[in-house]
Amino acid sequence: MTDLSNLPLYVLLPVCFLGGLFIGFGYFRALRETAKLLVNGGKPLRAIALTLGRISLLASGFFVAVLLGGLALLAAFAGVLCARWIMLRRMREIRA
Repeated sequence: MTDLSNLPLYVLLPVCFLGGLFIGFGYFRALRETAKLLVNGGKPLRAIALTLGRISLLASGFFVAVLLGGLALLAAFAGVLCARWIMLRRMREIRA
């Protein structure tokens, strides 16, 4: 098995950033769906499942990034923050 922490930084950091971006989109999409369920009176069991799923997705993604090192964790976190920014920008454009 290959030790991913030995990869060069110019490979590792963009991969972690893109992984964080992917995880962030999944997290904030599930958060939006959970909010819709709660506001519209949807099924509470589905809202709980979405909440547990998005938290476990974020935790497992950050756990993998921690195993790769501090800079990888920061890159993954930056990807999640960029996904948040993009999702908020989309919501503002939809409402305007």
